[in-house]
Amino acid sequence: MLGQGGHVALARLSLLLLLWREATLIEVPQDPKIQQDMKQPPTIIKQSGKDYIVDPRDNIIIECEAKGNPVPTFSWRRNGKFYNIGKDPRVTMRKRSGTLEIGFRSGGRPVDYEGEYQCFAANDFGMAMTNKILLRVSKAPLWPKEVLEPVVVTEGSPLVLPCNPPPGLPPPFTFWMNSAMIPIPQDKRVSMGLNGDLYFSNVIGQDSHTDYSCNARFPFTHTIQQKNPFTLKVQNKEPYNDTSYNATDPYGGRKVVETTPMFLTPSGTESSKMVLRDEQLLLECIAAGLPTPTIKWFKKGGDLPGHKVKFDKFNKTLKIVSVSEEDAGAYVCMANNRLGSIRHTIYVEVKAAPYWLDKPTDLVLSPDENGRLVCRANGNPKPTIQWLINGQPIETSPPNPSTQVLGDTIIFRSVQMGSSAVYQCNASNQHGYLLANAFVSVLDMRPRMLGPKNQLIKVVENNRTFLDCPFFGSPLPELRWFKNGQGSGLDGGQYRVYINGTLEIKKARAEDEGTYTCVASSILGKAENQVRLQVKEPTRIVRAPEHESVTRGSTVSFSCKVKSDPSLPVTVTWTKDDKFLYFGWRLKKDDDSLTINNVNEGDEGTYTCTVKSEIDQDSASARLTVLEEAFNPSIYSALPPDRPDPPMDLELSDPAARSIRLTWIPGNEHRSPIREFMVQFEENRWEPGRWQNLSTYPGDLNSVILQLAPFVNYQFRVIAINSVGQSKPSNPSPRYKTSGAAPDAIPRGLRGWGSKNDNMEITWEPLLDLERNGPNLHYNVWWRLKDTEEEWSNVTTEGTKHVVHNTETYVPYEIKIQARNDFGPGPESNVVNGYSGEDKPTDAPKDLRVSKVNSTEVNVHWKSVDPSSVLGEFKEYRLYYWRESSLVPGLSVRMENKTKGFYSTMPEPSATLTDLVPYSKYKMVMVAANNRFEGPPSNPVEFTTKEGVPDAPRFFRINRRSFDTLYLEWDKPLEPNGNLIGYQLKYQTVNGSKVVQSHLQTFLPNATHFTLRMPDRSVHYKFFLSALTQVGTGEVYAEESPHFANEVVPGRKIWNLTVEPNSNYANVSWKHNFPAGSSEFVLEFTLDSDKTVKVVSVNQQPPVKVADLIAGAKYHLRVYSHELNSISSKYVTFKTKPAYIDQVDIATQGWFIGLMCAIALIILILLIVCFIKRSRGGKYPVRDKKDLPLDPVDHKDQDGSFDYHSDEDNKPLQGSQTSLDGNVKESDDSLVDYGEGGDGQFNEDGSFIGQYTVKKDKDETEGNESSEATSPVNAIYSLA
Repeated sequence: MLGQGGHVALARLSLLLLLWREATLIEVPQDPKIQQDMKQPPTIIKQSGKDYIVDPRDNIIIECEAKGNPVPTFSWRRNGKFYNIGKDPRVTMRKRSGTLEIGFRSGGRPVDYEGEYQCFAANDFGMAMTNKILLRVSKAPLWPKEVLEPVVVTEGSPLVLPCNPPPGLPPPFTFWMNSAMIPIPQDKRVSMGLNGDLYFSNVIGQDSHTDYSCNARFPFTHTIQQKNPFTLKVQNKEPYNDTSYNATDPYGGRKVVETTPMFLTPSGTESSKMVLRDEQLLLECIAAGLPTPTIKWFKKGGDLPGHKVKFDKFNKTLKIVSVSEEDAGAYVCMANNRLGSIRHTIYVEVKAAPYWLDKPTDLVLSPDENGRLVCRANGNPKPTIQWLINGQPIETSPPNPSTQVLGDTIIFRSVQMGSSAVYQCNASNQHGYLLANAFVSVLDMRPRMLGPKNQLIKVVENNRTFLDCPFFGSPLPELRWFKNGQGSGLDGGQYRVYINGTLEIKKARAEDEGTYTCVASSILGKAENQVRLQVKEPTRIVRAPEHESVTRGSTVSFSCKVKSDPSLPVTVTWTKDDKFLYFGWRLKKDDDSLTINNVNEGDEGTYTCTVKSEIDQDSASARLTVLEEAFNPSIYSALPPDRPDPPMDLELSDPAARSIRLTWIPGNEHRSPIREFMVQFEENRWEPGRWQNLSTYPGDLNSVILQLAPFVNYQFRVIAINSVGQSKPSNPSPRYKTSGAAPDAIPRGLRGWGSKNDNMEITWEPLLDLERNGPNLHYNVWWRLKDTEEEWSNVTTEGTKHVVHNTETYVPYEIKIQARNDFGPGPESNVVNGYSGEDKPTDAPKDLRVSKVNSTEVNVHWKSVDPSSVLGEFKEYRLYYWRESSLVPGLSVRMENKTKGFYSTMPEPSATLTDLVPYSKYKMVMVAANNRFEGPPSNPVEFTTKEGVPDAPRFFRINRRSFDTLYLEWDKPLEPNGNLIGYQLKYQTVNGSKVVQSHLQTFLPNATHFTLRMPDRSVHYKFFLSALTQVGTGEVYAEESPHFANEVVPGRKIWNLTVEPNSNYANVSWKHNFPAGSSEFVLEFTLDSDKTVKVVSVNQQPPVKVADLIAGAKYHLRVYSHELNSISSKYVTFKTKPAYIDQVDIATQGWFIGLMCAIALIILILLIVCFIKRSRGGKYPVRDKKDLPLDPVDHKDQDGSFDYHSDEDNKPLQGSQTSLDGNVKESDDSLVDYGEGGDGQFNEDGSFIGQYTVKKDKDETEGNESSEATSPVNAIYSLA
């Protein structure tokens, strides 16, 4: 409770802050003369840290640096008492400094100088002091000697191997290794705790070793001390089978009793931890159990801060790098395996050492000015504020009427000379303190000018001008300007004076020339300075260059005439396409122009003339276009331009480490100027024999300096290029070998990624051959866990990949790379973030459900997975859903699996699934996915979408049955989206674009057609058909009624009528732009002889075949629309082909009958002769075939089926002939010859007549190898 005096003080402070009118604080310029003359209290600029630990092997240096005017003197306190440095020969203080150096060359122990030190810097205007520096000497005590008995443990039991490193200063870094100095592998089962102990969640037979050794590394002494090794013996009831070991069965097939999880550390169900703000929070939970438990972390009443929380040691350690107040709370670690789970709650309390909200700063005041110092700090608990003046508590200092202390603020009013001092603010609580020095300097200084004396300013006429007059004084002087030493001060109208002393002349004119004087005055005196102003005429181009178009080989000039002030020298420069020109025999410049001789295509571009004086400039541009040169037979003798000859006599000179000069003689241009030279190189180390482009140079150069790469054996050649093309390459130059160097390039494409869940592949692109710079190229690769202070691991390799094994799943790493060769290392790359491999997510989204289901959308809700269970970079929640069935009876659907991804980090996300089919049954599941894997599915969910409006009818056709009848036909929608209750037909009469009358008709759901009678055949209708469900009207299908025969429809036409006539029919084709099925076409044939008309109606698309035409007749044909008679093609005239000549029926002629009888008699005689010869055993052409033996074996496949495609099918029969080209001719007794499948005939006795025929040769039949039909002529040949 505040007393009455406290309330009065607060009221006075509030009133004072409301009425406070603080003067503008003086900003002291950094002018060396002012800094030298200005008196200033001391300021601490360098000091050692509060907690200062030193190496006992080095001298002790305690830093204390300060500045001030006059130079400060220094003194020290040790453990709160004055420290007399002169009495200790080992302690010296540096000159013009307060830094102490304590040396031990002559003996002494550093530990004797431990204690609390504080430095004081003082001069005539105050005293500043450093923080209290706690000096301690680093210690690396030896490990106590101890005899460790072998540790015997039963297989499957938990185990803790204690480390207990000796307490060092600072504490040592501990790690476990075996006798081969190889780190003990750590994983989910085996890991080191924060206290250095080695924890086994359960022991397996492979853990039996005799060399478990804990090591302690002391950072200051860089020494490693090793504890006596542990011997671990694992007892098992059954013999161990090495061959059956695998990661999923570490016990080799033996039965080991499984146990529920139990915590090895921390103990109990609850514990607490206090951490300071901005420090690192480390929480640890290590559990025993079989199978090995999995650790998960939660925070009661909220989420873990994902952007700050890191998990180490396979989730056993939770780390927050920079703790803030909102990180306080109850953290729960849960260990679970398939037998059960346990929890431990750690209550984290965040305290805070004091930290600045408003740190006091130095204050420079003039006499009689006001000011204040503010010191605000926060912490937990709230820090107390203590003010000191010159190192003494302000309460004990002599009273000062101009100073008032109000809590964290000191107010100064009307300060006077002699009030300068250094004030200290100390903010402290039980966790630490802050100390700040801020001086108050009361300064009086006569006005002085800071700028150069008698400065000359030249300006362009009619431009705005500024005349500077920097000044300083305390109190702040008043500044006035005068011109030519006469009149009153300049301010207003044409002039304006700024607070910093600058005079602005808004528009400089010739009459403004003269000497301007600035005068700064105060109660302590005055100072003045002069500025001379000269107003000059502007520099400008009065005749600018103009655009030019000239032929190749001619001369062109650009004008650039300049007018400027006679007293100002000017320079004229020319550029082409913003690049400076180099003048020679072709390009010449004089005062007013630029001339280009022998113009070529390379001269084309934009030329700019720029004229500059010391105060302004002007420029103008023009475009040069180069045209093809005019033909001049007297000069060129009708010879066309040609490619240039190759350059000659290549010489190398001026060799350097990475450059050399190349000189050549150009070859003949062949009537086309050389535009450029291309220099190529070849090197014999990486790609010998391959010429590569190095650089190109303008055609008027023949000596250039080539920039080269180290460690390359070069040779060069030059190619000349003109408008025709390239010359042949020149002869190569002599070789030049550059010396080697360390690599300049950094390997590109550095990345780290995991190909497995326990590794990280570091890959990069190799340096190019010309980037190697030397032999034996290697790559140094470094990596370490991100956001840790652990040392970099590194490897040197020749390849472009390195695999880091035994990593935790998906943890971030920092990676960098460097190329090196025999000449040294190259530059290091920037640090790149990489990640170890991902694994399958272990958790499934929980409580998947839906809400707000309508016809096409549904809201999906679920509970998110633990981020640590994703085991990788969280990509999305992937929803798999499919349509099981439609609720419309009898409607079958195709089940199609669809996916949709949702990204969310909310604990209970929700999303909207769209584009669903109404009135359907759906199923869905959800998985969590990282970049490589999907996790287990969530609970399946079924839902049905509500009924919706149907799709449009599948089709809607309108046909005209008669002049006053329309026939409407449609089909059901593909997706009814509900139970159809009918159809709705809206139709309205249309007159042009104006709707005249509207009608509505409804139908039952099974209706698919409708006949509309039109009272007026001239009325045109527009129809709108839609299906209906209980929800409403579906998508509309709109159509227009067909047009009437006498109605002209714009855009409809029939054209390109063609006829292909025959004798009594014709193929007719035409083109049209009627919609398919919207019109019936009529073919009108007019016979030319008697003008009779034949009409044929067709519903099919062209072409069509029209029969029943008169042979040899002439017709006129047109095609028109049945519905729109006015739309017709042009008439086409054609003539059918004449009919075949009529012949007398040959079958009724006597001579033909007699001939047929004679032929029949001859055939009968031949048959008789054949039978006689056969009965006498005569041999016929078939004899060879009769000698063929029959194959008694049926050809069957191995499975017992007959093989109808045996190899014998491809073999020639006995007696078959082979053609001259080696091809087997077909046998004369082929099945076709016997009449099977051909025209062969059977005789009356069943024999084959074809047996007695002679087959023609292949040549005679023109390659046709098919069998001929038997004929009497063939029979005669057989008897010959």
